[in-house]
Amino acid sequence: MNISEYSLEFLRDIVISFILAGRNTTSSALTWFFWILSSHPEVKLKILEELKTPRLSKSDQKSYVFDDLRQMHYLHAAISEAMRLFPPVPVDTKACLKPDVWPDGTFVGEGWFVTYHTYAMGRMESVWGTDCYEFRPEKWLEEENGGGTVVYRPENPFKYPVFHGGARVCLGKEMAYTQMKLVATTIMEVFEVELEVVEKKVPEHVLSLTMRMKDGLKVRVRKR
Repeated sequence: MNISEYSLEFLRDIVISFILAGRNTTSSALTWFFWILSSHPEVKLKILEELKTPRLSKSDQKSYVFDDLRQMHYLHAAISEAMRLFPPVPVDTKACLKPDVWPDGTFVGEGWFVTYHTYAMGRMESVWGTDCYEFRPEKWLEEENGGGTVVYRPENPFKYPVFHGGARVCLGKEMAYTQMKLVATTIMEVFEVELEVVEKKVPEHVLSLTMRMKDGLKVRVRKR
């Protein structure tokens, strides 16, 4: 891409799209992430242990740099697992520009709308196995070349369409992960986040373009 080929107005619109598209989605994802952590202290402990590993330099003593965030494999897995169960955009629709036939033989006509339910897909046993309702970040981890180092393993985007897939994959995917990891580490390392009201049932959500938690997440924050 040669930036000089595009007008300043076009580049401005792209930047604004990044900012607006990532605002509600990342905040929604982090809300559900902190809620689900409240009932999984073992996951929270593993994230905090990961932040203590020597490979994370935190060179400026204020926040982690980009290379540090890329090394946070367990945190990356925990955020991905939270979004599997509580995707920021639970339902999405695409329009067909010209007639097509899918690999399974399904015909899709010009002008048809195709809707897929990301929320339901993340909870289907046929897609994720018998533990599909369990929050288990280990689903996303594997040993690297059998050397004992555990790394994050991305899933097929058509199995995990939180960021869409193919030619329409979300352009802000990596930026969204970077933002969420930076916010999560900044909060978790300094503060203990506790739910104001501990409930066993899942909070209600507001079904809009993004899956916001109804009335927000009420917490008490205390310094570690």
